[in-house]
Amino acid sequence: MEIQPIVIGTAGHIDHGKSTLVQALTGTDPDRWAEEKARGMTIDLGFARMDLPDGRRVGIVDVPGHERFIRNMVAGATGIDIVILVVAADDGVMPQTREHLAIMDMLGVGRGFVALTKVDAVDAEMAELAEEDVRETVEGTFLEGSPILHVSALEGIGMDSLKEHLMSMATDAEPRQSEGVFRMPVQRVFSARGFGTIVTGIPVTGALSVGEVVELLPSGQKGKVRGIQAYHEATDVARAGHSTALNIADIDHHEVSRGDVVATPGFFKPQTMVGARLKALHTLQTSVANRMQVRVHTGTADAIGELVLLDAEELNAGEEGLVQFRMETPLVCAPGDPFVVRLASPALTLGGGVILEESRYRLKRFKTFIIDELERQAASLGSTSALLEAMLVRSPERWASLDDLALGVKRPRAETEGLLGDMQAEEKVVDLGKSKWIHTETLALCLEELKEALDSWFEENPLRARMDIRDLRAGMKLDPALVGVLLEREEQAGRVVLSAGGFLALAGREIALDPEVRQLRDGVLARLKEARFQPPSPDELAAALGAPRDSIDTILKLGVDEGGVTHIGADLYLSGEVVEEARLAVASNCEKNGHLEIPELRDALGTTRKFLIPILEQFDTEGLTMRQAGRRVLKKR
Repeated sequence: MEIQPIVIGTAGHIDHGKSTLVQALTGTDPDRWAEEKARGMTIDLGFARMDLPDGRRVGIVDVPGHERFIRNMVAGATGIDIVILVVAADDGVMPQTREHLAIMDMLGVGRGFVALTKVDAVDAEMAELAEEDVRETVEGTFLEGSPILHVSALEGIGMDSLKEHLMSMATDAEPRQSEGVFRMPVQRVFSARGFGTIVTGIPVTGALSVGEVVELLPSGQKGKVRGIQAYHEATDVARAGHSTALNIADIDHHEVSRGDVVATPGFFKPQTMVGARLKALHTLQTSVANRMQVRVHTGTADAIGELVLLDAEELNAGEEGLVQFRMETPLVCAPGDPFVVRLASPALTLGGGVILEESRYRLKRFKTFIIDELERQAASLGSTSALLEAMLVRSPERWASLDDLALGVKRPRAETEGLLGDMQAEEKVVDLGKSKWIHTETLALCLEELKEALDSWFEENPLRARMDIRDLRAGMKLDPALVGVLLEREEQAGRVVLSAGGFLALAGREIALDPEVRQLRDGVLARLKEARFQPPSPDELAAALGAPRDSIDTILKLGVDEGGVTHIGADLYLSGEVVEEARLAVASNCEKNGHLEIPELRDALGTTRKFLIPILEQFDTEGLTMRQAGRRVLKKR
């Protein structure tokens, strides 16, 4: 028997014959609780398998019809591909008929038909009126124009036609793809003697094999899968679209409940803020207001939170808007997940939509850039590549790691890297190395920002030949590591020159010195060279040369850039030639004595400790010397 990764679900008002229809189709009574049998109504979800005439097997989910159990109904709607809207001919369309239809519509089910049940209990005219009522009700929904099949599960009327239609729809339906990482919202949990914890549900993405480790969220517990069943038969693999039971070791069933999620570890995190697109129910009698307390149903979760309207003051019936849910109860979800939102109290379905993002921060209302980003995210949901591109465009750090991107699109690392490679071939993204990626447009913008920052700095400092990269990083609103990568690319392109010590220069840039500046520079260099190891301070140079202190500072920095001056620290500047002489003297002293004899060096250089100690500390920093047993020695290379 081939298992088809397709799930069929029922929907409709209480006592319209959903469970009876499922039992007639499958031979299984979906009402499994004694209370359900005693009260004659479905309270919780029911599950059955159906063998199609062509040898394939599909799953059927039976949902409760009473308004008090809408939360259970929504949980059961997770994973449904084809819906049978059940309407009793003797009652016609009822309140939960409309609500269930709206919920299925909001959850994006998209395919189905209507079973007009109990036709044996009414005459032909009554059945015709009920059918007309149904047609008016489904107008404008995904069921508009779909077949309305007259059946009686008890008498067998129309059941062959219904089965034939189901088989046709199952054949035409696109099976759930097992791409992405495994994720299964938990519908039931129990303990079986000799096995331990069993969780059931319909995986929405990915596949899972016996022996793999899974993570239970939001608790974060991990356990190994000891066994898998699909439609009550043992199998080695669970996959999206199969009604599945997992036997998980090392997890206490008392700590698991409906609404939890079983997933591949590391890809999903409980979210307290979620961005989404919401459409208000077209029959809504009130309006959706900002800061409403709501219940968000996604997967099998029923979580309480606050609804924040981002681009509207309110949403009236049928209107759409961007929202952020700020949750009291964390949600485990992913971009593209459908949801239904209901008023927290009194219970009232407000609308539904699709999750757009796992928000990193509180989104402010009526901010154009936030609305534009969410709109771009919404447009990307149909394609993993488009979602990757949107994530890179929206990245606050401008670039993103491969691991973060894989986490964002919920795909394995290797698959994500392959998608990025394809996108790079299309010149949409760029691999910056070390598993970092950036959007092509973003890279161009960052390089333009870099150019503007460099041009601005050198314009403000016309007598500087080079710039400290630390100053560049401090002045740009970019990740410092990204600035480093951009500079490397600019160096490879021949536009900048990077030098030791963390400096950069603009390739081909020459400094034009007017005669007055040139004269001042020559005077400073001459006095530093003449003073050797007891150089004048900047203030002393200013007094001796009759120049302002800031002009002296500019000349000293120019000298450092050009290599004629060495800045030792604070206000200590030496001639570059003199520093090289000191370097040779230190090496000679150490080689002669086995370590540095400071008095001997001091006398040889004709200086004092005031100047000598900073020079020696500079050589320690450069790596010429090092401290060893209280003395300086040459550092081995």
